[in-house]
Amino acid sequence: MTLTAGAFHKLRVRRERAPYGWFLGPLDAEGPEVLLPYAEAVDGRPEIGDDVDAFLFHDDQNRLTATQRKPLLTAGELGRLAVADFHPRFGWFLEIGIGRQLLLPLKELPPGKECWPQKGDELHVVMKHDKQGRMLARLAKLDDFQAKVFRAPGSWRNELKTAWVTDVFRDGVFVLVEGGVLGFGALGYIPNGSASRKLRIGEKVEARVTHVREDGRVTLSLRPSKEIGRLEDASRILAFLKERPGGAMPYSDATEADIIQRRFGLSKSAFKRALGKLMKDGLIAQEGNWTKLIAGEGGGKEKPEPEKD
Repeated sequence: MTLTAGAFHKLRVRRERAPYGWFLGPLDAEGPEVLLPYAEAVDGRPEIGDDVDAFLFHDDQNRLTATQRKPLLTAGELGRLAVADFHPRFGWFLEIGIGRQLLLPLKELPPGKECWPQKGDELHVVMKHDKQGRMLARLAKLDDFQAKVFRAPGSWRNELKTAWVTDVFRDGVFVLVEGGVLGFGALGYIPNGSASRKLRIGEKVEARVTHVREDGRVTLSLRPSKEIGRLEDASRILAFLKERPGGAMPYSDATEADIIQRRFGLSKSAFKRALGKLMKDGLIAQEGNWTKLIAGEGGGKEKPEPEKD
């Protein structure tokens, strides 16, 4: 019988040795023994000859050890685990529910530290083994979710949903959206233009469903609906102008989208909608590539200086 870390085994209590615990072996009396420490016998004190269900893991000295605690994840399974700690040389230690942590190696995540998870974030991972048979985690991939998610209904459109970031790409992030009866939810995507900041892998967000695709996946946004967003964005831009020298800024609806994104965290279309409202309300005017407050709207009197982006 082969004893494997990360899995449950039905084992028989062979002997007890104080002050350590009980030594367990295969039911047929042949094969290696493994220690069940006293502190790990949470279902009560077993007797010699009893058969027990035990989960196996490696202890601090790399010895295969048994516990009666129930882990949140077993080998080959997909689950969502919270980040308990981080080590800059090794990676992220995830809470697995048995008083020990599961390591997610550094190589599993992209090199950009701005997308790295923080303590308390929850990562979707699959438990695997390293070359020595020890438990390790790997970041879940799209294929891992396919059989466990469900098709989002059309009624989700414009609803606010809880989601966890599962992977980060150049133009947006993939998320798993809470919902359904299987516990895994639906697959979703948040484009960069629909988020006002960089998102981390494992980060939990509240996002609005903007589109439900035919395949049941959804597109989401961290921004409010266009009408509410237009009012909020217009207020932010107006406040920005009032703090500017001369009440003017070197940005207009002709400014390039990437500059607008860096400066205001807005897509160009959202920026143009906000400017349009302010112009319609008679609060601002545009001259070339500049936008300025109309006299009487609280702008400074100093001559504006060009900005560098």
